[in-house]
Amino acid sequence: MFAAIVRYYSYVFHGLLALFLIAASGMALATGAGSLHLDMLPWTGATLTYIVFFGGLFGLLSVALAILQKLPVLLFIWSLVVAIMMFKGFIFSSYGFDPGGFTSAVELIVGALIAIAGPWLQMRSPRR
Repeated sequence: MFAAIVRYYSYVFHGLLALFLIAASGMALATGAGSLHLDMLPWTGATLTYIVFFGGLFGLLSVALAILQKLPVLLFIWSLVVAIMMFKGFIFSSYGFDPGGFTSAVELIVGALIAIAGPWLQMRSPRR
């Protein structure tokens, strides 16, 4: 029961994150490839926009494949990369927080760390 709840949480968390990344980068592509600014990520300009867009597509694909129980390892890899990038970008970079922003960043990082457990448990459990 616990494994199913964590797995569904991972699907929702990473599905919504991937949709957000696609939407934000898609809007940036529509207005100009250099208009996206995410200071917590190491890229800038058009490179950032394309990495976020294709990363979002990969995240959405990995969620879909995990739901279909095909290649759950992709969702696990995506979950690890997301958690590492959030931790590195928010904590170990020169990113500046607005008032109350640090709490939101910690909540996102904790959510991403919990979401790692879903694909991990899915890979470890035998297929039914």
